Amino acid sequence: MSPLELRQQLADALGMLERAEVIDFNGHMSCRLPGSAHILINSGKSVRSALTAQDIIAIDMDGKPVEGDVVPPMEFHIHTEIYRRRPDVHAVAHTHPLWSTLFSMTGVPVEPVTMQAAVMGPIRRFDKTASINQKPLAEELAAALGEDRVVMLRSHGAVVAGADVVEAFVLAIYLEETARRQYLARALGTPYALAAEEMRTIGANLRKPHLLRKVWDYHHAKLSR
Repeated sequence: MSPLELRQQLADALGMLERAEVIDFNGHMSCRLPGSAHILINSGKSVRSALTAQDIIAIDMDGKPVEGDVVPPMEFHIHTEIYRRRPDVHAVAHTHPLWSTLFSMTGVPVEPVTMQAAVMGPIRRFDKTASINQKPLAEELAAALGEDRVVMLRSHGAVVAGADVVEAFVLAIYLEETARRQYLARALGTPYALAAEEMRTIGANLRKPHLLRKVWDYHHAKLSR
């Protein structure tokens, strides 16, 4: 995929996340720029509800713009520190989801109450309430994520790490949908959470490129409606 195509893919992912109420006036997503030590990320000043490929900028691992003077979000450290620690990660999203943030505000864990939750694997927690706008904080966050894919920030939002833009997008959607269903099910009783063996089996079955792409295509079709 060319740099221009990657910019458009990131812009589309952010647009879909905004429409799904997984990001709001804040939130950012990035991916590695192949063949370089740089990453692509939406600019700090970008309007999340009207974002285009022109809002996607290239920065180095210290957050400096590669071309021009448009700066990244203050929390770009989230992305760069995860990339430094995780060579397997090629896309990162920091979201401000409605439902799952309610759980991090109250200390109630999001549990695997849907089959899609098995794709996420363990959901880690970062117990500091802060804007992750400094390298040391981002290093702590990356350590909290460890080798997993999802970490929730107390009273703040979530961070997801994927093998590519599609996977990171889908994980962000799965987290929010799982939290929403768990919240609603609790009005009726105690929702069933998948057991460890079920997590392994279902996760292996559902974490397949064509199934992740199915979620992407579903949301992408809404962009042109």
